[in-house]
Amino acid sequence: MKLLNVEVVLNREKGIQGVESESDVLRELDDEITSYAILLHRWGAEVGYEEMTGLMKMEEGKRDEVRQRYGYQKIIKSCEQVTKDDHKWLWIDTCCIDKRSSSELSEAITPCIGGIKTHRCAMRTSMMSASPSSLPSKITASLTSLMQVEFFNEDWVSIGNKRRLAPALEDITRIPRDVLTGGLAAKRLSVAQIMSWAAHRKTTRVEDRAYSLMGLFGVNMPMLYGEGRKAFRRLQLEIIQELSDHSIFAWRPWIPRAGSVLAEDPSDFSGCGDVENVEPDDFADRLIKDYIEPVA
Repeated sequence: MKLLNVEVVLNREKGIQGVESESDVLRELDDEITSYAILLHRWGAEVGYEEMTGLMKMEEGKRDEVRQRYGYQKIIKSCEQVTKDDHKWLWIDTCCIDKRSSSELSEAITPCIGGIKTHRCAMRTSMMSASPSSLPSKITASLTSLMQVEFFNEDWVSIGNKRRLAPALEDITRIPRDVLTGGLAAKRLSVAQIMSWAAHRKTTRVEDRAYSLMGLFGVNMPMLYGEGRKAFRRLQLEIIQELSDHSIFAWRPWIPRAGSVLAEDPSDFSGCGDVENVEPDDFADRLIKDYIEPVA
């Protein structure tokens, strides 16, 4: 994957000579062996891949306009923070992905699964007072897969890490506290429970409601923008092939409907936060204890 070379970006901004090639700004590296930081943020007036790599080739007026954007200043502040944390590489979704490449888009949909990545920064304190529906969909995968997560306010002052802020994050995201602090392996979770965390997340494109969940379930599938809600159905079929978990059929739509046994949208799982995945023997024991013995 392509990562920002933090030193090169900052040197270019300071006008230091030596940045001869725009390819120096972004470097293709093996994310399985490279330690790097990731920025989690809300989108605004951002700087894209072509603008970031072609900045010095622009006319002066256009270059100044890009550098004055809030998104560009966010990149610079991120690089400065990463330098303080002794990291050399940084990944930001807005400028590290060449969106003309379908392979890069596919690779970037789950950038934080693996454990080699070391840091993710949430930039605004507004994320700590947000409603579940206003949070970026990618925050669910980020909070459950990355062990080191630090939050910063708009002035880049740290307001705490994921462990210290776990109670507030649990209220906002509805992800259990022990999962936030210990990861997905910390607790035995059902597919329906995990789906419930994404029930109220919003995305710009409806397909991303499905694509952003692939990493949580360890599945992959082609991203076909334009397929609409079919993306979520495809996701469920991929999960069924990988996991023997019947809770995927435990969804509860707000409005009863006939048709497929598959849910149409993550919101169908909004009431499934307490659905447990029970082994057959345990199910039989509970059935006898809770329903058969009392009658007898």
